[in-house]
Amino acid sequence: MHIWGILNDKRKVQFMEFLLSGILAVTWRQAVMYVIGGVLIWLAVKKGFEPALLLPMGFGSILVNLPFSGALDQMLQGGIESHGIIQWLFETTIQASEAMPILLFIGIGAMIDFGPLLSNPRMMIFGAAAQFGVFFALSATVLLAPLFGLDMTLMDAASIGVIGAADGPTAILVSQIFNSPYMGAIAVAAYSYMALVPIVQPAAIRLVTTKKERMIRMPYNPKTVSRRTRILFPIIVTMIAGFVAPTSVALVGFLMFGNLLRECGVLDSLAQTARNEFANIITLLLGLTISFSMRAEDFVRGETLFILCIGLIAFVMDTIGGVLVAKLLNVFSKNKINPMIGAAGISAFPMSARVVQSMATKEDRQNHLLMHAIGANVSGQIGSVIAGGIILYLVPRFI
Repeated sequence: MHIWGILNDKRKVQFMEFLLSGILAVTWRQAVMYVIGGVLIWLAVKKGFEPALLLPMGFGSILVNLPFSGALDQMLQGGIESHGIIQWLFETTIQASEAMPILLFIGIGAMIDFGPLLSNPRMMIFGAAAQFGVFFALSATVLLAPLFGLDMTLMDAASIGVIGAADGPTAILVSQIFNSPYMGAIAVAAYSYMALVPIVQPAAIRLVTTKKERMIRMPYNPKTVSRRTRILFPIIVTMIAGFVAPTSVALVGFLMFGNLLRECGVLDSLAQTARNEFANIITLLLGLTISFSMRAEDFVRGETLFILCIGLIAFVMDTIGGVLVAKLLNVFSKNKINPMIGAAGISAFPMSARVVQSMATKEDRQNHLLMHAIGANVSGQIGSVIAGGIILYLVPRFI
């Protein structure tokens, strides 16, 4: 006989209540998170926007918002404590040690070729100039948050400002060290806008440049960069960062260590592993792990919308800051710089460099700016982690 037939009416009701308990426990905030998770997955799969991060973040945001989710710690009947894997990963690899975002920098460093920057060192100017959005967003948060009735500390404002570094791991690291409750929203904003660079940057560039400026040609005559220079560069940068902003050593040091693996010439297999398998594994785990901070009660609130708006402003001001510095240099320079190169100084490598090249060829098919833009772009990677280190060093001293 079928088991349903031998149950009395009371047992049937209890059984149906048990089956439906999860559905009935869903709150409207959790339902919103399912939609947000679906949107992130759609952006990753359909649009190809940062799929390695947006897809695990989207799936993870659904996972942690299921009622009684086994991915989070919970107390079972009988006083049995169940430890959830996502919460454990978050508490051990991000909350307790910040290990996950820092380790990712080894893989990033192993991917980057600093040759275009070393052959044209003045591109470093744009890596610094494009961090303007970080400090603009920080100031905007401090000024605007009270007007919207939001209770945000200076450390929260600094964490939000680092979205402007266009570097997801740096944004996650700073918000964690400052113990900001908005880490989930900051991570989503940082990676979403990085994915939207091909949409956001062209509009910002056109806003502050003329067609004539966008058509400026820059001949590319690269200087030979010796192996010794390539090896010494990551070591020297790490030491300078350590002296100037000691709190940036973990960020800059792991980035430069990855680059040293690439350039030393005797650890090719390790360098390849770092930029491929290692970076991919850390990226996937980081996306899933950060979803712990995307629980509905922490994410679905007015502060999230505010952070997304400030993050957009930060990216726009990064772009504008770099372009305006390039235009300023042209006032004093005989060899004119295409101002769009300044926009490539953000950390979104290599997307920003490709955006500049695409815009240049649309204005003039014979105008090739890619290698100049890459030089500015890789300098932005260094600039972003140093900016994060400076924020970590300075902000606590104003509290």
